[in-house]
Amino acid sequence: MNKIPLLIILTLFLVLLSGNFLSGQEVVDAIVAIVNDDIITVSDYMMEHDAIYQVLRAQLQGEEFTKQYEKEKEGLLERMITERLLLQEATRLDIQSTANVDEQIRMMVDNIKKQYNIASDEEFKRAMEQQGVDYGGWIAQQEKAIIQQALIFNEVGRSIAIDETDVVNYYDLHPEEFTTLPTYKLKGIYVSSEDKSEQEAQAKMEEVNEKLASGEELESLASQYSEGPEKESQGDIGTYKKGEMDKTLEEAVANLEEGSLSSWIQIPTGWFLLKLDEKTESQLRPFEEVKKDIENNLFMQEQQVRIQAYIKDLKKRSFINILIPDPLKYR
Repeated sequence: MNKIPLLIILTLFLVLLSGNFLSGQEVVDAIVAIVNDDIITVSDYMMEHDAIYQVLRAQLQGEEFTKQYEKEKEGLLERMITERLLLQEATRLDIQSTANVDEQIRMMVDNIKKQYNIASDEEFKRAMEQQGVDYGGWIAQQEKAIIQQALIFNEVGRSIAIDETDVVNYYDLHPEEFTTLPTYKLKGIYVSSEDKSEQEAQAKMEEVNEKLASGEELESLASQYSEGPEKESQGDIGTYKKGEMDKTLEEAVANLEEGSLSSWIQIPTGWFLLKLDEKTESQLRPFEEVKKDIENNLFMQEQQVRIQAYIKDLKKRSFINILIPDPLKYR
């Protein structure tokens, strides 16, 4: 541990003074953690906490929200400490001068405007405000993220080299990751059981069977008899990968030959008669096709290991003192 910086000693003295000697006055903020020459206050923590809460509340509900919120809340203070350390180190190494922060922010904003067909910066700001997002705060967060990424690349990423032998070995040891699943292109006729008796449904299916036996095509019969969306598309149901279909339907078509029909398949809401239009078998993608993806994955794995080691070392040579482990008690 390094010696406590003079700035922190003075800050602590002033906080204690305001709490103990300014009778009748409340301390409006408190120090949660000291990170070298910097501090994290309760208001800093609450700002980060509330931003995360609002984002999660907008995206998730019920148990899923509670689970993710607890996870984010549990690690929030540690993430804030890590962020301060990284930004301090970036300042020490003058990373911002080489990171082209303003240019990257400009490109990011322009890409978002283009994606959502937003004409001007002012319109973009208004759109963010309508979503409850403070534009200035959002820009500040993006700037910090860019600086941290530049630091990580400078101190960790640029030294990582992926050996092609490792790439080949990964490909050989994980063929399941590079094997495409079988696909089934289907047409069909659906008869519902929800608005008719079973006898009526069976009679309709028998009528379809007789017309098929006499040479009529499933496509034209689907337009007459089907009771699902495929009625409007001449029986076209779509193309599905293995695992995407209802299990009962998939089992029925898995062994069909292209162009052949299944028997009527009962599902909870009715019956399907399916035609397998096309089938593509599973196949291992060529090495050259997936080589770049493997290299990227191995790079990311190695980078995560090195980032954790880098942060651990950064913490070891820094002064960190957590004064309030649970800042939410101040709320």
